[in-house]
Amino acid sequence: MLLAGCSGDSSVAAGTASELRGPPVKGGTLRVGFVGGGAADTLDGAIATNLGDLARAINMYDTLTTHDDDYHVQPMLATSVTPNADASVWTAELRTDVKFCDGRPMTARDVVASIERIIDPTDPKNGAAGLATLAEVVATGEHTVEFRLRSPDSSLDDVLAKYDMTIVPTDFDVANPIGTGPFMLDRFIPAQLTVLKANPYYWGEEGPYLDSVELLNFNDTDALINALLSTQIDVAAQIPAALSEVIASDTRMRVLECQTGVWLPFTMRCDVAPFDDERVRQAFRLAVDRDQMINQVLSGHGRVANDMYAPLDPAYPDFPQRTQDIGQAKRLLAEAGYPDGLAIELVTAPIQAGVVEAAQVFAEQAAQAGITVTINRMDLTSYWAGYLEYSFSQSFWYTRNFLPQANNGSMPDSPFNETHWDDEEFIQLVEQARATTDEPIRNQLIQDAQQIMYDRGSLIIWGFADQLDAYQAYVGGLVPNATGLPLSGFQLHRVWIGELV
Repeated sequence: MLLAGCSGDSSVAAGTASELRGPPVKGGTLRVGFVGGGAADTLDGAIATNLGDLARAINMYDTLTTHDDDYHVQPMLATSVTPNADASVWTAELRTDVKFCDGRPMTARDVVASIERIIDPTDPKNGAAGLATLAEVVATGEHTVEFRLRSPDSSLDDVLAKYDMTIVPTDFDVANPIGTGPFMLDRFIPAQLTVLKANPYYWGEEGPYLDSVELLNFNDTDALINALLSTQIDVAAQIPAALSEVIASDTRMRVLECQTGVWLPFTMRCDVAPFDDERVRQAFRLAVDRDQMINQVLSGHGRVANDMYAPLDPAYPDFPQRTQDIGQAKRLLAEAGYPDGLAIELVTAPIQAGVVEAAQVFAEQAAQAGITVTINRMDLTSYWAGYLEYSFSQSFWYTRNFLPQANNGSMPDSPFNETHWDDEEFIQLVEQARATTDEPIRNQLIQDAQQIMYDRGSLIIWGFADQLDAYQAYVGGLVPNATGLPLSGFQLHRVWIGELV
């Protein structure tokens, strides 16, 4: 089982560690630190991008379905989301006991307005690509909604579980954000601070235990770790793998490590030279020593990948593992017109733990194949401003199954098509898989699409990173979670501050 490698405590802690006393307790403020954020920070969960955005989205808003700690789809605001025989119409039966944080009841009209807001053609949100087949969404009762599709979509319940499919009231105003989540907004200073307070109308059976949550932005990892060690913060999201053992050796601290589907790809724009030639793309893939990447970038806290995403998907294929082959990389480059190698700029930024380190290791590895890499390290604000335009760059993705991932990043109309990928055969296979309700047939179509990604894709997916977070020993409720999102998927309503014994 994937989660067998997860741990809520560290086996390398020195001395005798204190343990939390008793069951969850109510009260207190949790101070959460993370690196990143900027002037573009948002309170709109439907366009969440960076860590702070995600933490706000998940804790202020809810979705119709959700992913549990093992990455299985579960009901959330809907008690059920079920398809008709060919998955062309899906029916969502809503909970009848949900209120927004201002006390108003949530109804089908709110759900319809939320979905229409996401797919608004004049201002589409992040989740619009996943709803590309949606013809109309209709309230058929006070607590019943129908999703009527132009073509069948067998993965709609999975799509609706993404954190950016937020349900908000019909009159939603991002300047005064109202949601159904366990917390509500108290104060927000972009790039610096967010204060959330407990939602008194929260419908969930568990928590929130905390009175409030402070989300604190840090400019770099050193500042984040220093804040943790000096108890200026209670938890640190996404600590560097290289520091996990050092932190765990402090008996005041705990490290939560979990295997996930998180990946930190190199992105090659296949609509511009030199990556419009698939031989160049394959040469770059063959220049990578994946084991070394795992060991140096992730300090061993991860698994080797094979240039395909969605490892938790039941249809994930078992193709021959690609390994470093410098000779073949040089031959492919020569065939593509680069007999003496080539020079390339790699644009990077500290968008996720390990990304900049991966750039440095790749540059060293690629040099063996005659590829001269110049690293252009940007600050976060500058990087995101040109994010989809760089010819060779990096990105990060949290756990997704194949079809939702393809919708978000590998189709011509995807909002995050970082490589400008537009492969006709791949597109046809994805569309066929989306329309197929027969699971074995759908899985085969997905594997055929993955074969294309493996053979001629535009992503270098070298590994799947473990999620590593650190927290003070007096913090309870953090559990293994496969989503790849920090701090148990940012499910902070489950977290409490207790006493040590």
